[in-house]
Amino acid sequence: MAGSSHGHTPAAWTGVTIAFIGFCISGAFMVLANPLGFWLGLVVVAIGGVVGMAMRAAGMGGKKPEHDDLAKVIAAKTANAA
Repeated sequence: MAGSSHGHTPAAWTGVTIAFIGFCISGAFMVLANPLGFWLGLVVVAIGGVVGMAMRAAGMGGKKPEHDDLAKVIAAKTANAA
């Protein structure tokens, strides 16, 4: 997966961070025996998924463009300039 940049995007990081916060909220309220807080935490988890998908749709979740070798870029610019 490391070769495909899976999850290495701002959309993925933001969505997972929000979902993690929601899981922490739900876990805390589960221990405190507060059902309303537990369900509100799960709503935050769902919001994390929606935010991640919205950011992906906005173009923040795509693959990074491949860059050429720096030596090739310099050689091409030098050849075009001459």
